[in-house]
Amino acid sequence: MHMSLAVVRAAMFIIFDDTQQPATSKEKWKLLMSETPPTTTNLIRGWSPLQTPISSHLPFSAAVEANGFVFVSGQASVDDQGVIVSGDFEQEMRRSMSNVQRILAAVGLDLGDVVRVTSYVHDPAHLPQYNLLYREYFSSPLPARTTITSCLSVALKFEIDVIAVRRPQR
Repeated sequence: MHMSLAVVRAAMFIIFDDTQQPATSKEKWKLLMSETPPTTTNLIRGWSPLQTPISSHLPFSAAVEANGFVFVSGQASVDDQGVIVSGDFEQEMRRSMSNVQRILAAVGLDLGDVVRVTSYVHDPAHLPQYNLLYREYFSSPLPARTTITSCLSVALKFEIDVIAVRRPQR
């Protein structure tokens, strides 16, 4: 209830703030589409992008947060600039998992905070190996999971995205 009131108050301030020049449509669009929107925009959106050690030349955030949930975009076997690093299935899965771990660590979380996993495995023949490696990274209680096969480009053998949740403050 208090959170809603704060959002309404912030929205009212934005709507009725006549102390600044009105923004043009182009300025409003640029503000809404910026990678690091200001706090008032985050209140309106209800989510914000997070600073992470991994970037991409593609138009997406590596991770965003909304209401205590952290959504990590698909991580493949790439370097810090998003360039694909090829290898065998195990090498690519381990690099992808390392990227997820680094992103989570940058925002104060780890794999124990993950509640949802979606994995993409290029070749269904790699599923037994995937399941073995998966248990090295996740333990009981296991997160919810979906695994999709035969959907990646030939350049990738594995990709994963996760949803993590911040633990309640004690």
